[in-house]
Amino acid sequence: MKEGGEKGVRKEALPVDSDEDSLSEGDDREGIVTEVPERKEAEWVAEIESKNREIQSLRDRFLRLQAEFENFKKRTAKERMELVKFANEGLLLEIIPVLDSLDRAIESAKGNSNMENLLEGLELVRRLLSVLLERAGVKEIASHGQPFDPELHEAIMVEASGTHPDNTVVEEIQRGYLLHNRVLRPAMVKVAKSSLPEEGDQMEGEES
Repeated sequence: MKEGGEKGVRKEALPVDSDEDSLSEGDDREGIVTEVPERKEAEWVAEIESKNREIQSLRDRFLRLQAEFENFKKRTAKERMELVKFANEGLLLEIIPVLDSLDRAIESAKGNSNMENLLEGLELVRRLLSVLLERAGVKEIASHGQPFDPELHEAIMVEASGTHPDNTVVEEIQRGYLLHNRVLRPAMVKVAKSSLPEEGDQMEGEES
C-alpha cells in the first residue's frame, strides 16, 4: 500500500510539472514572436528617416548648384555684352586724333577770308566724323564752364580769375570723349583759381 500510494503521488505530480514547463515555454515563444516585428519596424523607420534626410540634402545641393549656374550664365552674358560694346575702343582712339587735326585746321582757316571753301569742306568732314563716332557710342565731354571733374578732365593749366568760381573750367585745350558713358579720353583743360601762390611762397614751400 505504501509503495502504491507513493507511486500514485508521483504520478499525480508529473502532470503539474509538465504543465508549468509547457506554459513557461509557451510564454517564452510568445515573447520572441512579439519582439522581432517591433525591432524590425524600428529599423525600417530609422532607415526611412535616414533616406529622407539624404534626399533633402541632395535636393538642397541641387538647388544651390542651379542658382550658381544661373548666376554664372548672367555674369557671362554681361561680360560678353561688355566685350562687344567696347570691342572698337582701339580703333576709335585712332580716329579721334583726326578730329583734333580737323579742329586745328578749322580754327586756322577761320582767319583767312580766301579759304571759305576749304573751311566749309573741313567743317563738313568734321560733322561726318562726329556722326560716325556718335553711332559707335562716342560722345564729347562737356568741359567749358563746368566744374572741374577729375574723372572727366585733366587740368594742364591754372589761371587766376576773379570772375569764375574756383575749379571752374575756363578753357578746353583738347576735347575729351566718352564711350558708352565710360571715359575714352579725358579732356585737357585750363582751370580757374581765385588766387595763385606767389613765386616766393612756392619756392619756400618746395624748400620746406
